[in-house]
Amino acid sequence: MTPQRVTLTTLGVADLAASRAFYGRLGWVEHKESQPGVAFFQMHGAVLGLFGLADLAADQGRPGAVLGVGAVTLAQNFTTEAEVDAAYAAALAAGGTALKAPEKVFWGGYSGYWSDLDGHVWEVAMNPFWQLSEDGSLTLPE
Repeated sequence: MTPQRVTLTTLGVADLAASRAFYGRLGWVEHKESQPGVAFFQMHGAVLGLFGLADLAADQGRPGAVLGVGAVTLAQNFTTEAEVDAAYAAALAAGGTALKAPEKVFWGGYSGYWSDLDGHVWEVAMNPFWQLSEDGSLTLPE
């Protein structure tokens, strides 16, 4: 049986130094396990990694492959619309690209989208039907 979990999400990036700086401007702190060729950011129960595109393709056993972006959305949930707006503004101030400004959405929540330097899409959202833990982690209701 395969456990139902994701422990590490790795984003392929064109310029590792620029991406490190971008996530640093968001206030994210690299973990001491980071190395010159890969950056790690500890999150609640998981890790986000940044790895050069060519190196990632080679590591996957697909040297020379053209890796795409934008088909997956990474999401951060917040408890208020004001927190969503602040996170969206911080991402844009750090150099992110606006995709959709936060707004009330048909399912009853509030969300917006931005992308990082490599086009990786992030959603910032408030879902009134989901309660976040004090540390911001999410467990779906029973």
